[in-house]
Amino acid sequence: MRATEIHLSFLRRWPLPELREDESKEDRGRVLIVAGSREVPGAALLAARAALRVGAGKLHVATAADVAPAVAIAMPEARVSGLPTTPAGEIADLSEAALAAAGSSAAVLSGPGMEVSETTANIARALASRARAVVFDAAAISAASRGTCVITPHFGEMARLCDCSKEAIERAPDAIAIEVARDRGVVVALKSATTYVASPHGALWVHRGGSIGLGTSGSGDVLAGLIAGLIAQGAAADQAAVWAVVLHGSAGTALSARMGLVGYLAREIADEIPALRERSRHGAGRTG
Repeated sequence: MRATEIHLSFLRRWPLPELREDESKEDRGRVLIVAGSREVPGAALLAARAALRVGAGKLHVATAADVAPAVAIAMPEARVSGLPTTPAGEIADLSEAALAAAGSSAAVLSGPGMEVSETTANIARALASRARAVVFDAAAISAASRGTCVITPHFGEMARLCDCSKEAIERAPDAIAIEVARDRGVVVALKSATTYVASPHGALWVHRGGSIGLGTSGSGDVLAGLIAGLIAQGAAADQAAVWAVVLHGSAGTALSARMGLVGYLAREIADEIPALRERSRHGAGRTG
């Protein structure tokens, strides 16, 4: 399979749905993010910030009840709901309100900051049964099946999904991404220094840019939020994944140029996105 190399100038050839002057926040879509835990509440915040920075209109975060007030204060732009938790502070179940929100949202993201467990997988499956479009990241990836739009594994998560070694993924990441995308009927964004985006129809895109600094805690949560935010605005799942990967990588390039190769924080990545999205609309030169 021949892969298409993707970079910032490539995006101009695959434009997002046009923004209209009379659009409201409702027109740009609602995102529901089910994520976080007592120990990792920041994962929900990182994904949420990214979804809004890439242009989503409205945001609802459902997270562990004992951290929900703090998340609401840290993210005043979002509606924040508390969900039942286990004694360890993990999300234990979905409320009826959260399930209803999944059905009324343009895109749902689940997994960041959650524990890899059957409980998390059941939560992800329940969301997929109600949602129009779902993105599964981190702990939710194991629940991926037809009906899931996008999964965002790194090599270790892909090895767990395929029940093989990480070394096997490293030997043929492109072929494995295509195989999983076809077999499960999902878009796969297989993350590494080189990221592979595969569609269920056999298309493959490769992004080789970005920065070593993107290999930092929380960076994947940002990428997942970008994908969900783009789907909410009407982008197809494969387009949303390609755009998000390029914008994420280009943000790393911009931050590295300004701050140094490493040391910038995941929370700073999303702040680069609005200008990069605008730049891609006007066909600026290759970056990342």
